[in-house]
Amino acid sequence: MSEPDTDKRRLQMFDLARSIEERADEPLTLASLAQEVGLSPSRLQKVFKDVLGVSPKAYQNAARMRHFKQSLRQGSGVTDAIFESGYGSVSRVYGEGKRSMGMTPTAYRAGAEGERISYAYRNTSLGLVMMAATNEGVCFVQFDDTAESLLEALQREFPRANLSVSSAQDAPELDQWIEALDCHIDNAAPKPDIPLDIRGTAFQIKVWNFLQSIPEGSVLSYSDVAKGIGKPKATRAVGTACGKNRIGLLIPCHRVLRGDGQLGGYRWGLERKQALLAMESQRTPQPADQT
Repeated sequence: MSEPDTDKRRLQMFDLARSIEERADEPLTLASLAQEVGLSPSRLQKVFKDVLGVSPKAYQNAARMRHFKQSLRQGSGVTDAIFESGYGSVSRVYGEGKRSMGMTPTAYRAGAEGERISYAYRNTSLGLVMMAATNEGVCFVQFDDTAESLLEALQREFPRANLSVSSAQDAPELDQWIEALDCHIDNAAPKPDIPLDIRGTAFQIKVWNFLQSIPEGSVLSYSDVAKGIGKPKATRAVGTACGKNRIGLLIPCHRVLRGDGQLGGYRWGLERKQALLAMESQRTPQPADQT
């Protein structure tokens, strides 16, 4: 497939993703979605996953869960939020909700009160990093100069949770994840495939999901991201969403620059942003010279 055709197909998948987001509460099937874009179901499954990183069904499930979380944050009762978001039963959302949130819906509405979040630190070439996770996914990856300031930041993000240092006995996955992230930063290992527990407004989550589709070694402008999520006038809001990102590297907001090519902002310092982009550029194969 030629480059223009690839770009066209990519944009088509982004459009389909937005459509799924808007209809997340409806009973969509792979066959009906494939018919909408003129592909076979198996071809759609492959192309959509290549572009978005997940299948259309997984994308819809995630969108439905985001709508459910938003309803909870806006004050809806748990049962009302369940049916407003398109879930067919209370038992189903409690099972899926715990997998997606790392906690029950009621606990999420209460601000993670009483829930356990484990955390760990590592020294990397970019400085001290903390990773924290619920039972089912990473909810926090941040850099700072001291362990104390990182712990304070985690407490501000999750003031009602029970925070504890990760141990191999209680949370071996977290230790493995942070080791994999450390290897990614320092030793050019591939970005680890780590489950994320993403929380934010519907707009922020849309931006953060899009950022995960930017390949290593590539950069976009804030305007590009706004267009990519179907909100071309929301450039400033995209910048704000990048600044609110609490999961560094795994949600790669460092790959977004100002329209003039300047670095723009970065929550963890412009030196780190520049270093990350330089490392990614060096280990990304460059196209052969055609001249």
